Amino acid sequence: MGIDKEAKTGRRSAGQRREEIIAAALTLFTRYGVYNVTTRQIARAVGISQPSLYAHFASSAEIAEEICVRGFSDLSQELSAAFAAANGRTDRLKQAARAYIAFGLDNPDVYRIAFMLEKPWEEANHEGGRVMEAGLGAFNLLAETVTQDMDDGGRLAAQSIWATLHGLVALLIARPHFPWVDRDALISAQVDRAVQGF
Repeated sequence: MGIDKEAKTGRRSAGQRREEIIAAALTLFTRYGVYNVTTRQIARAVGISQPSLYAHFASSAEIAEEICVRGFSDLSQELSAAFAAANGRTDRLKQAARAYIAFGLDNPDVYRIAFMLEKPWEEANHEGGRVMEAGLGAFNLLAETVTQDMDDGGRLAAQSIWATLHGLVALLIARPHFPWVDRDALISAQVDRAVQGF
């Protein structure tokens, strides 16, 4: 029987251990895919027993959900900061678009888990779930800017802008070796087109 890492490094607070679990899981999810990683593998990467991991998370899906919730929360903070620095509605939209793109490109592993999973877990897919609520919180920041002084078509416009931005981020993350034009020029062109008419 091996020596538990806790014995070597000393006890961690529950918060520290939770952060270690999330960091290890993110690394494993990125390398092998969310649905191919077990709690046993995550516990081993952290240097704790599987039952010790269960004191913090019930499953690998629950860890992925926590990564999503945190990712959406971080995105919301980035969008709020972008709005605070902007002047006028069009500038708010442009700043938000740039903040969204920057968030995705600066956090590709989190972005993949939050936005690009093909087979989302059940909790993330239903109204009222933590992941859905966190995602809607980020989306609503953008929607409130787009729908200001607009009719119900504003939500359609906001979703269209969101989808446009996601398309660029997803392509740049998924296809980094494609012969893209200058990245800054591409982002500027995409932002201008996304907010055109608003």
